[in-house]
Amino acid sequence: MEVPMEIKGKKAIVFGGASGMGRATAELLAARGAEVAVLDRPQSAGAEVAAGFGGSFHAVNVTDFAGTESVIAQAVDQLGGLHVTVTTAGGGIAKRTLGKEGPHDLESFQAVLNLNTVATFNISRLAAAHMARNEAEDEDTPERGVIVNTASIAAFEGQIGQVAYTAAKAAIAGMCLTMARDLGSFGIRVLAIAPSLFSTGATVNVPEEMSKALVKDAAFPKRMGRPEEYAKLALAIVDNPMLNGQCLRLDAGQRFAPR
Repeated sequence: MEVPMEIKGKKAIVFGGASGMGRATAELLAARGAEVAVLDRPQSAGAEVAAGFGGSFHAVNVTDFAGTESVIAQAVDQLGGLHVTVTTAGGGIAKRTLGKEGPHDLESFQAVLNLNTVATFNISRLAAAHMARNEAEDEDTPERGVIVNTASIAAFEGQIGQVAYTAAKAAIAGMCLTMARDLGSFGIRVLAIAPSLFSTGATVNVPEEMSKALVKDAAFPKRMGRPEEYAKLALAIVDNPMLNGQCLRLDAGQRFAPR
């Protein structure tokens, strides 16, 4: 009989765990009995958040790829292992492929890919190496780990000015199946969540009327997502061993219009 990965007692790392969807996920994992390390920027509230549920905080800049490897190793060593990683760190810019000032500069395009795609791949490959050392969960289902990454519905319906962000998030969505196939023999699953607009970061302070306009294309509910709703899906992914190799939309049926 297949046995899903029991969250209680498992070791988890949440990148971007100091705020928003990452924080909600770290807190819910801890509430379910996991040992959780929060990894976020040095100037974040990560230490305070981690202290709130008895976890640990490790400062990291995900675009420092060698530094990220070192910090993951430290976190895994402190946790005593690694079974789950959730990565919510990322961000974008607003620039058109060709604008009034000329073509989109390559430097900012590459920076967005580094922050999202390359950082996510770097975290995933390093996490997989740690997870592969775990004892199998069950003889029938030798599961050793779950990697949850964050894309965006912009990966599928990018708006005007989102070309860099769309490319970065589409790559994260696109990596899921290939990476899951790469890691299947190790008993490691890989998925991504593609949220629509969520009440995190800059969107938290958006006026109500503007918020309504931003989500008018949603089927139901016509509101921004809540961080805890992302967290619930992340934990459902960990719970269900048949979920693998795909990017799950979390968007209330919304499809971005061109602008």
